[in-house]
Amino acid sequence: MSSDLLPQQPEYRTWLGELKTRFRQVQLKAAVAVNTALLQFYWELGADMVARQQQYAWGQGFVAQLSADLMREFPEVKGFSERNLKYIRQWHLFWREAAIGQQAVAQLSAIPWGHHLAILAKCKQHHEALYYVQNTITYGWSRSVLVHQIESGLWQREGQAITNFAQTLPAVQSELAAQVLKDPYVFDFLSLTKEHSERELETGLVQHITQFLLELGAGFAYMGHQVPLQVGERDFFLDLLFYHVRLHCYVVVELKTVDFEPEFAGKLNFYLKAVDEQLRRDGDQPTIGLLLCKSKDRLVAEYALSDIQKPMGLSTYTLSHTLPEALRGQLPSIEQLERELGLDNNDDGAAEIGRDGV
Repeated sequence: MSSDLLPQQPEYRTWLGELKTRFRQVQLKAAVAVNTALLQFYWELGADMVARQQQYAWGQGFVAQLSADLMREFPEVKGFSERNLKYIRQWHLFWREAAIGQQAVAQLSAIPWGHHLAILAKCKQHHEALYYVQNTITYGWSRSVLVHQIESGLWQREGQAITNFAQTLPAVQSELAAQVLKDPYVFDFLSLTKEHSERELETGLVQHITQFLLELGAGFAYMGHQVPLQVGERDFFLDLLFYHVRLHCYVVVELKTVDFEPEFAGKLNFYLKAVDEQLRRDGDQPTIGLLLCKSKDRLVAEYALSDIQKPMGLSTYTLSHTLPEALRGQLPSIEQLERELGLDNNDDGAAEIGRDGV
């Protein structure tokens, strides 16, 4: 058979695809191994720099001299710049002060150096820094996603929603569900007027579903908005419906652009009952509700949720910037921009946070 015909043979194409996949896996393993070895070298180098500078009382020019000598020997290695050597020393001192164990040191070697620089620049507390290291490993955050999570204060917000999970869910499920929710949610990707409506908020979140999923956190799969449910002779519509792949349950999100009122919890309780009856299947855990309100009185919220039978949480949301009403009509809509750029697509369907956070 002529070699010109090989690319058309299904057996050849299948084998070639397998080879490509196997080689990419080898490349990935090699990159991980190189990163681990590099970070371990940086850890030891930082320790040596601190110890020898103290032992021999080497002055301020020590790092500059070391950089010059190493770069003369290894000119192609950018990591031996004076600036990076200072970062290595600072990084080692930061984690040495935390008195972390060998397991934590091994964790540090599992993420790229650029991620460490971002954490070092933006985290002042050791517990906070270790939180972002562990979450980067767990969810495979890119550096840009990591920076976004730090700047949005994820560590301070995670697990802060008011919930009744302890009373309505088994202990293991309750603890995990509580950590999934946060307060407040930061919708800094939206530009809305201060007096935005619930429909405007919902539309904005759906149009920016990737950013919304990133803010919700890993594990949320988007199922749709204004999802219809029929109860008796009446039709009801869920603002937003998700499925959480770690909790193995549906999550109903109701949006309110006003202060929390106790009756909101009663309505959401009704929706959760309907979803459990109509959508929940064998293997699904009880449906969870999330009320997103503009603001809340914490005591009123705790009172309201205490006697609700279905599991739900209450959080607030913030907009980092709002659009002046006078300018709003002068700017093109999201749909217009997408059509102009040829990016028009349908966001309905299922989308999920992946290993890279999008």
